[in-house]
Amino acid sequence: MSDGSVFLGQSEKREELFLKLANRHGLITGATGTGKTVTLQILAEGFSAAGVPVFASDIKGDLSGISREGEPKDFLLKRAKTIGFDDYGFEAFPTIFWDLFGKQGHPIRTTITEMGPLLISRLMNLTDAQEGALNIAFRIADEEGLLLLDLKDLRAMLSDLANRGKELTTDYGNVNSRTIGAIQRRLIVLEEQGGENFFGEPALDIKDLMRTTRDGRGYINILAADELMQSPQLYATFLLWLMSELFEEMPEVGNPDKPKLVFFFDEAHLLFDEAPKSLLTKVEQVVRLIRSKGVGIYFVTQNPLDVPDTVLAQLGNRVQHALRAFTPRDQKAVKAAATTFRQNPKFDTEEVITQLGVGEALVSTLDLKGVPSMVERTLIRPPSSQMGPVMPAERTQSVKNSPVYGLYDEAVDRDSAYEKLRVKAQQIAEQQQAAAEAREKAKAVKENAKKTTSRSAGRSSRTDSATDRFVKNIASTVGRQVGNMLVRNSGSILRGILGGLLKR
Repeated sequence: MSDGSVFLGQSEKREELFLKLANRHGLITGATGTGKTVTLQILAEGFSAAGVPVFASDIKGDLSGISREGEPKDFLLKRAKTIGFDDYGFEAFPTIFWDLFGKQGHPIRTTITEMGPLLISRLMNLTDAQEGALNIAFRIADEEGLLLLDLKDLRAMLSDLANRGKELTTDYGNVNSRTIGAIQRRLIVLEEQGGENFFGEPALDIKDLMRTTRDGRGYINILAADELMQSPQLYATFLLWLMSELFEEMPEVGNPDKPKLVFFFDEAHLLFDEAPKSLLTKVEQVVRLIRSKGVGIYFVTQNPLDVPDTVLAQLGNRVQHALRAFTPRDQKAVKAAATTFRQNPKFDTEEVITQLGVGEALVSTLDLKGVPSMVERTLIRPPSSQMGPVMPAERTQSVKNSPVYGLYDEAVDRDSAYEKLRVKAQQIAEQQQAAAEAREKAKAVKENAKKTTSRSAGRSSRTDSATDRFVKNIASTVGRQVGNMLVRNSGSILRGILGGLLKR
C-alpha cells in the first residue's frame, strides 16, 4: 500500500491501482495455475489495508489463507527483493467467512420475495411460459400481502395459483396447470442442489458485508464456494442477486476517493453462459451504474471472451495472466485479450501473453485522468497473508470471533404464504363440507316433501324452485367468503432493475 493506491507489482515502473479509480471495475484473466488467485489475494489485501471492505468467492479454498499471517518462504522473499519491495512483511487480514450451506462460514440467506421472479426464473432455467406463470404468482402474492420467504412458500403459492386458474384468467391471463406442474418439478431440482439453504430468514443485510475494524481496515468477506460450485446455476444467480442488492440498496456517492466495497466475481463465465439477452442487458446496466454507488466489480475468469463486449468495455483495470494458444478458440482469445490493451511499442502483446510465467502478468490500470495506462509486463508482488487454505479448526475459530457471529446462524421460520394458504385451504374445505351438508339437507327436505304431500305438479315445481334458491344462496355465500379471504396489502410493492424487492 501507498497513499491512494494498491501496489500490484513491478515492471519498468511501479504498477499500482489508484483507489479513486478502483470503482471503474476490472478484469483478471488467465489460464488455470497462472496466478489469478494470488492476484485476487493481493488486491483484497490492498483494499482491506486502505479501509475498503471486500467480497470474494473462494472456489478452491485457497483464498481462506488471507485470514492468517504469511510465512517468510524463500521464493516469496526472492520475489520481493527482485521487484524492490523493501517494506514487504507478513500479516493477517480481518476476515468474515460465509457459506450458503452454513458449513464453512455464516449462512447467507435471502427470501423468495426479495430475489424476485426474474432471478428465480434464471435460477431454475424456466421457459418463457413458465416465467410468465411465475410472474403472475409473484404479482398475486405482492397484491395479497403473502410473504414468499422460502421454497415451501413458493410451492404453496404455485399450488394456490393452479387451483384458482379459472378465477384469475380474466385479470392475469390463462394459467396452465401443466406449466405450474413443470415449475414445481424444477423446484424439486433446486432443493436437491441445496436451494432450500439459501432461501429463508434471517436474510442477509448487505451492511454486514461493509464492516471495518476499529483500526480502519476493511473486512474481507470470503464465500466458501467449493461445494456451491457443484451447482453452478445457484452460484451464478446468488452472486448476481448480491450484485443487484448492492446496486438497489446503496446510495449514490458519485466518485469517492476510494470504493465503498469491492466485489470479486470469480468464474465469471457462469454468469453469462446461456443467459437470455434481456438478462444480459440488465447486467450491463447494473455494471455501468453501480460504480456511482461506490462499488467496484472485478470479474475473474480464464478467458476474456467469457465476458460480453458490452460489459468488457466497462472494465478499466486489467490484469492478464498467461493464456495458451493450442486451439483456434485459444488463439482467438489471445488475440482478443491483446487488442483490449493500450499497446506498448516495446513488445508484441499477443506474443507475450503466451510467454508469461506463473506470477507474471500484463497490467494496465486507469491513471488519475481515467485513461488506461500502456500495458506493461509485470512481476506480481507476493502476498503478505498465507498462501493456501487454512485448517478447519482455524476457520472455525475465525467464525466464532466474527463480528456477525450469532446474527445468521439460526434459521427463523415465521408465518408466511405457506402457513396462510394452509389456513385458507382448511377454511375452504370446511366451507365446502358445509355446502355439501346443506345440499344433503335440502335433498332430504325435497324427498320428504314428495312422500308427505300429494299436491299438484305446479306446487311441487314451486317447492323445487325454493329449494334451488336455498342451495344457490349457500354456494354464493361460500364463494364470497373464499373471494374475500385474503387481505390485500394496501401498500404498493416496488421492484428493482433485476426484479428484486426494493426495501426503501
